[in-house]
Amino acid sequence: GRIAQIIGPVLDVSFPPGKMPNIYNALVVKGQDTVGQQINVTCEVQQLLGNNRVRAVAMSATDGLMRGMEVIDTGAPLSVPVGGATLGRIFNVLGEPVDNLGPVDTRTTSPIHRSAPAFIQLDTKLSIFETGIKVVDLLAPYRRGGKIGLFGGAGVGKTVLIMELINNIAKAHGGVSVFGGVGERTREGNDLYMEMKESGVINEQNIAESKVALVYGQMNEPPGARMRVGLTALTMAEYFRDVNEQDVLLFIDNIFRFVQAGSEVSALLGRMPSAVGYQPTLSTEMGSLQERITSTKEGSITSIQAVYVPADDLTDPAPATTFAHLDATTVLSRGLAAKGIYPAVDPLDSTSTMLQPRIVGEEHYETAQQVKQTSQRYKELQDIIAILGLDELSEEDRLTVARARKIERFLSQPFFVAEVFTGSPGKYVGLTETIRGFKLILSGELDGLPEQAFYLVGNIDEATAKA
Repeated sequence: GRIAQIIGPVLDVSFPPGKMPNIYNALVVKGQDTVGQQINVTCEVQQLLGNNRVRAVAMSATDGLMRGMEVIDTGAPLSVPVGGATLGRIFNVLGEPVDNLGPVDTRTTSPIHRSAPAFIQLDTKLSIFETGIKVVDLLAPYRRGGKIGLFGGAGVGKTVLIMELINNIAKAHGGVSVFGGVGERTREGNDLYMEMKESGVINEQNIAESKVALVYGQMNEPPGARMRVGLTALTMAEYFRDVNEQDVLLFIDNIFRFVQAGSEVSALLGRMPSAVGYQPTLSTEMGSLQERITSTKEGSITSIQAVYVPADDLTDPAPATTFAHLDATTVLSRGLAAKGIYPAVDPLDSTSTMLQPRIVGEEHYETAQQVKQTSQRYKELQDIIAILGLDELSEEDRLTVARARKIERFLSQPFFVAEVFTGSPGKYVGLTETIRGFKLILSGELDGLPEQAFYLVGNIDEATAKA
């Protein structure tokens, strides 16, 4: 075919009759621009316009393209490399390695567009995904094969929490992770890569020992790339689930940018904008990505998605559509980070659909509820304490405050990936240990210990030993 018109990232291509490509097929434009630079642009067919013309979205910059250039239909959707060879490597949306470590050693590729698993393949039993992080496992447990929203501003520890989860799933579950950087800062992508090498999540000496594959389509990429890079990461994760039958963690940072990229392209494809200028196909696009993230009989994909909330407006169509898909939310609080309590997960704002007695059991449920009640009471009393001081409280309230402060500190925990900075060794705390610890604090057995003993320890025995 030949290029008929170019509007920004969108091109129209006319084909000879009978040679029309299918929707989602990859088209390749090769040639030279006026300066003699080589051009190699891959596009994805979005619409068939009639008159033997198709409209496609470019996956890389369209600089230097001209009308009349030759376009080749590859006859298949975009396909990306999958399998163990992808671990420790960085890919772009087309599945090409961008880390200068040579080609990827695999012949196995997989198309990025697939339908979600059929009902019959889904695994319906509800089970908890133990992370080894006390505050998460106790108060907002993750569901195996669920979707978790991660909310937090700049500098409250999103990245460190993500790296700790990657580290823990590798050690405790023998699982692997795929990280999809969708429309975020390139600097952050680079920092993450460097920190992963430092903390050993990516093994430089023996790349095959790494625990994570990285797929980046950052802010500087055209919208086509940002719109599809999430699917590229998801396709790699699906292979680990379906073929290797592993438990996979899929990180998407940031799910909002996926929607944003879709809205940038939507009007150019001739669709009428809907509410707040978003694409009319918002729910469909979100659904086609999210519904592929699930547990099957073979394995599971548990997904953790950072959610940017535009102007802190939770009713904006983008976050509102995302909420419909989430099983749990982990909210990071600046107040806790300022107190030095890491992970800075807000115990009262973070929620999970898994926290029900029939799923987690009575003991876990009761402990979690009491921890929340105590923290909530402390929060209510803080104004009184600030104005009148602790001495004005009743005996009962004083006890509550003392326990709440112990709980607050016991919710902190040293991370493996932060050993480099803190010098204290990381701790993985199993769920039963976590529940035992908080029950002891709530029962009042440890009322005599100083609150500092509970700060940055693993299980409760370390706190008593420290005291």
